[in-house]
Amino acid sequence: MDIAIAVLTLALLALVIRFVGAPLRARGRSEPDAGACDREALEAAREAKYREIRDLELDYRTGKLSAEDYEAIDAQLRVEAIQILDRLERVPGAERSDRPPPPR
Repeated sequence: MDIAIAVLTLALLALVIRFVGAPLRARGRSEPDAGACDREALEAAREAKYREIRDLELDYRTGKLSAEDYEAIDAQLRVEAIQILDRLERVPGAERSDRPPPPR
């Protein structure tokens, strides 16, 4: 049963990542203020990624994930979070967030 829960959790994470990442993958924006839209999308993606990391930590602490599964998923989510933060820093007009990264 634990394997089924882990598989379902991974599938759900994949769907969330795909959904959240869709605006980031969109190309050819013709909006006049695409920079602001990009910034908003990246900020939303950052918050969603932080939420995913917190949910993953909760799942691990409550015994829903093994240590191996947790470490693998956590590493991937943190890489994705760093990529989002890097992209956010490159958006014109983006201020650096004073918010620290989520606890590990």
